[in-house]
Amino acid sequence: MESWIVLAAWLLALLAALCTGLAVGGWVTDGLAARRANAHPVSAVLTDDVPSAPAMTGYGSDGTVWAKVRWTGADGATRTDRVKVDPGEPAGTRVTVWLDRTGTPVTQPPSATEARVQAALLGVPASLGAGALVLGGGRLARGRLDRRRYEEWAAEWERIGPQWRKRMLG
Repeated sequence: MESWIVLAAWLLALLAALCTGLAVGGWVTDGLAARRANAHPVSAVLTDDVPSAPAMTGYGSDGTVWAKVRWTGADGATRTDRVKVDPGEPAGTRVTVWLDRTGTPVTQPPSATEARVQAALLGVPASLGAGALVLGGGRLARGRLDRRRYEEWAAEWERIGPQWRKRMLG
């Protein structure tokens, strides 16, 4: 029985890992593809000089800094907003701004290659977790078999143990 449990646990773990990894990877890839489809780049102009060493509160976590930019919307109206740009750029410098369908600035969506990397970085741990969960269930089933065997051995020893003691003591 234990051999069948081990075989079934490994086969189910491989199947669960494969299905989970593919599902999570597909979900991430589709989500990032939708982000790419909903964003488009426009050319914008910096309205102010961006300091080369701004205050630490102005830095983004990626080494960029918030700055005010101006661009022309699809309707021909001039728009301004704050976006992240590289520090040290002078006013009038052209920068690329990513907009969603409503014309609101958004972060640059990841490329298809970056999306595949992110899908792998999320899919692999998810698949490993699913496989480990199934193997853990198999280990619990084997543990129950072990406990039952130990109980049977203890009951058998209770019956046979006194006979062994008589032989050993003479």
